[in-house]
Amino acid sequence: MSDLPNRLAVEDFLYREAGLLDDWRLPEWLQLFTGDARYLVPATDLPADASPDENLFYIADDRHRLEQRVARLMKKSGHSEQPRSKTRHLVTNVRLTAQDATSLSATSAFAVYRTKDGVTDIYVGKALHELVRTDGDLRIRKKLCALDLDGLRPQGRISILL
Repeated sequence: MSDLPNRLAVEDFLYREAGLLDDWRLPEWLQLFTGDARYLVPATDLPADASPDENLFYIADDRHRLEQRVARLMKKSGHSEQPRSKTRHLVTNVRLTAQDATSLSATSAFAVYRTKDGVTDIYVGKALHELVRTDGDLRIRKKLCALDLDGLRPQGRISILL
């Protein structure tokens, strides 16, 4: 029998992830990912099954690029996030969609509120997490955030982690 978690445990994991992002504990957040992880944010006009190898994504990071992104965001010289945005990640409608002996997939709805320079932007969408157990702990092998927006206006850019 698998030692993979149930929906409640996955919800707790996703809430923990959201809290780390809101508290700008990005190095700790990065530790939630496996060494072969992918972090993806497809363009808003792409179908759900689009591949980053064949389409332009807003973000298509492997673990190495994700480490570089976190390092840039944590530096005081990272002008796009200095001073840092205030964010609030809301996670809801968590569903386990697939599971085998070593991994599981979960979907959730999200809303991320980002306040910076007196402007609050809202990013909404659907997240897909592919999770595995590594050394007894749950880890993210893949995170895909599909935005439910027509485009990035009025937001204009994604300089935070969804």
